[in-house]
Amino acid sequence: MTNVSVGLAAAEGPVATLGDRSRVFRWASVTKPVTALACLVAAEEGAIDLDEPAGPPESTFRHLLAHASGLPLEGASPIARPGERRIYSDHGFDVLGGALAEHVRMEFGDYLREAVVRPLGLGARYEGRPGSGLHGSLDDLLAVARELLAPTVVSAETLVEATTVAFPGLVGVLPGFGRQVPNDWGLGFELRDGKAPHWTGSRNSDRTFGHFGRSGTFLWVDPEAEVALACLTDLEFGDWAAEAWPKLSDAVLAELGP
Repeated sequence: MTNVSVGLAAAEGPVATLGDRSRVFRWASVTKPVTALACLVAAEEGAIDLDEPAGPPESTFRHLLAHASGLPLEGASPIARPGERRIYSDHGFDVLGGALAEHVRMEFGDYLREAVVRPLGLGARYEGRPGSGLHGSLDDLLAVARELLAPTVVSAETLVEATTVAFPGLVGVLPGFGRQVPNDWGLGFELRDGKAPHWTGSRNSDRTFGHFGRSGTFLWVDPEAEVALACLTDLEFGDWAAEAWPKLSDAVLAELGP
């Protein structure tokens, strides 16, 4: 049986939901924006500098967050120099989590809870990897969405930096949607910009940012529409998602009006 929970949020709170708001789902790579928030908190605290070395030679925290470190999807051997290509890397987030833990002198999961999970009042649990280890409910994901619409754990200026293109012009593959020229990312956030095809809708503004996961999950935030859409399922990502998610996004934005 497939379970689905979907919610629309504004900065003030949930606007509409469908499905069980308390059911716990695997977030998969939708974890990455939350891990990015933890890194941004650490940067504001002075525990890390986003431009200090982390990962392969010549790589920094910024490169790791932006999938520009040269590390492959899996594996510790770089396949490009930092800043040359956009290579989506789960292993890069493992390295990122380890580097953050070393600098803050705490286990990564403990710091994630102290920096983001508890301040946002999330019931989500972390187990596994920094890029995919969160499990939580729709209410949890909508709380993250509200944070990304009106930040509290980091400054608005820091969030703007994180959702602006890092290392502009890099070419790369957006998993499930093919080669993108350019394949723009922020710091832990995938940016819609003018990408086509894309998992958000044609009505989404170019400023839309977010992430989707292999477990059939996604979260996008559209600063121009001032809303965020979250979806949690236990149906693995596939062709169905590439077809359904843009239609859902367009239907929601059309209902909200021009």
